[in-house]
Amino acid sequence: MQADTSWAQARIAAIRDLTPTVREFTLQPEAAPPAPYEPGSHLQVQVLVDGRPQVRSYSVVSCDVDGWRIAVKRLDAGRGGSLAMWRLAVGDRLPVCGPQNHFALAWHAPQYLLVAGGIGITPIAGMAQALAARGAHVRLLYAARYDAELAYADVLQAALSDALHTHVGRRIDLAAEIARLVPGAQLYLCGPQSLLDDARRAWAAAGRPPADLRFETFGSSGQYAPQAFRVQVPRHALDITVPAGCSLLDALEGAGVQALSDCRRGECGLCAMDVLAVDGQIDHRDVYLSAHERQANSRICACVSRVVGSVTLDTAWRPD
Repeated sequence: MQADTSWAQARIAAIRDLTPTVREFTLQPEAAPPAPYEPGSHLQVQVLVDGRPQVRSYSVVSCDVDGWRIAVKRLDAGRGGSLAMWRLAVGDRLPVCGPQNHFALAWHAPQYLLVAGGIGITPIAGMAQALAARGAHVRLLYAARYDAELAYADVLQAALSDALHTHVGRRIDLAAEIARLVPGAQLYLCGPQSLLDDARRAWAAAGRPPADLRFETFGSSGQYAPQAFRVQVPRHALDITVPAGCSLLDALEGAGVQALSDCRRGECGLCAMDVLAVDGQIDHRDVYLSAHERQANSRICACVSRVVGSVTLDTAWRPD
């Protein structure tokens, strides 16, 4: 059960490969011009995975009269959404909802440090270009495993010049970068969970205000490789197995359990459910729950987080 959303048909107006594993799609809504876009926004799209409609969220990289542009990294071992997107061709149609923004950019900071890891460049690229256009003091640190995986590097180089710093095959020294920031500076980060964990530790160690560190991460990045796990929901007399290639939220919805949801990226917290018991380990992949909640294992964000073992839940939705 989605939050307040409005779905409409969009047409694939253009496709181009940015890297060997990242493909850009231009989505042109059919009923009206593209809705205004703010840096950090994302779209929800509905694709067919194993013959069933499923919702996926992708950051909006840019938008103009031609449509919204999103970039999708192909994940052969993922949950099937990226492969479904990669099978689309120009002229195909799909339901789209958005844009929505749970990763909004503030415009008042005296300095900005942007950090992107891999496909995490998708929300960061728009932020970088918007800040540069306003003459803001901004630096972008862009990490990737290989040079060939630096999507949008040419566009960012043109916008930022020497304020763009790429880190190929090596870690970013976040502690040193944070130490260079002036008081009141803000850090925006998108990347794998390990990068976020490093940033959180370095930010806290530097005594920086928590509110000035803003981030999102990939629901596909966790401490453990995806594997099947057992879920019980006593309220609904439900006992199911969540396959390795399926999210907990999708599995519950497929079993007939109505669960509140919105972003499906681990950001908004609307799908967070109470954990009654866990036998094993919860792999928290969201950015919504606090460190205390994660440590207590009292809640789980069903859209992205997983379990190694089994878990017993109580859902937020109550049957009439």
